[in-house]
Amino acid sequence: MEDIWIEKYRPKTLDEIVGQDHIIERLKAYAETKTIPHLIFAGPAGTGKTTSALVLARTIFGEKTWRQNFNELNASDERGIGIIRGKIKDFARTAPIGEARFKIIFLDEADSLTSDAQAALRRTIERYSHICRFILSVNYSSKIIEPIQSRCAVFRFKPIKPEDIKKYMRRIATREKLEITQDGLETLIFIARGDLRKAINTLQVAAAIDKKITSELLYETTATAKKEDIKALINTALKGNFMAARNQLYDLLIKHGLSGEDIIKQIHQTIFDLTIPDEDKVRLIEKTGEIEFRIVEGSNEQIQLETLLAQFVLVGSRLR
Repeated sequence: MEDIWIEKYRPKTLDEIVGQDHIIERLKAYAETKTIPHLIFAGPAGTGKTTSALVLARTIFGEKTWRQNFNELNASDERGIGIIRGKIKDFARTAPIGEARFKIIFLDEADSLTSDAQAALRRTIERYSHICRFILSVNYSSKIIEPIQSRCAVFRFKPIKPEDIKKYMRRIATREKLEITQDGLETLIFIARGDLRKAINTLQVAAAIDKKITSELLYETTATAKKEDIKALINTALKGNFMAARNQLYDLLIKHGLSGEDIIKQIHQTIFDLTIPDEDKVRLIEKTGEIEFRIVEGSNEQIQLETLLAQFVLVGSRLR
């Protein structure tokens, strides 16, 4: 496949952006007046933050000059003060091209900037506001220092709703002449978890193998455990059969090639569907969070996951 679908199907107008109606209405008002304040786009990955910034710039500046007046930088590449004093300041202090009244700097993953870099950015925002506007894309707006937050209008992006993802997937499938089964569509929703970008990329990977997109194909190509397998693992542990649960865990780790983080995220999601008292769910969630932290910090994932299974066995012993 020559085309990257996430670019091929990226919206070109504000009306095409999916699942963020509460935000698009406000952005349309800015587009009509041809001016914007400094903005913070906050929310999970794959919910349309970058796309909204690109489409907004295209709408305000027009097709001819939007690329010259729009600069996209990724703050996670260079997190220090150097990127602020160098690339950002150089672009911010030059005059806009054509009839534009200002330029836009889009700073992706701005919450990864160091405190010193954010302090320098605050001064740059202050100094060049007359010819430059800043759009900061973040996963967590709380990681942006208060002086910057107070200078920006904050837009909070929500995870994309399942029905919106399904609609978008069907549209792509029609254009690419794919057949998506109903269980395949539900699996796409499960894998994406509100991340439309992930859903599109997952669909493209599967489509490279077969034009018929099934649940089995998606699980194979994404190294994701089936919901039933995770639920069976948990239920086996709750019944007190620790060694059988341990063997099921090894199957997921070795045969399916899943990482400990992948498994623990799916375990966390499945706990809420268990038919056990809420008090026991609370205990399991608390332990799951602790184990996840240990794995992220570098502990042996196999030992930590076995520890979690042991906790499930102990909780199950109170239920029997």
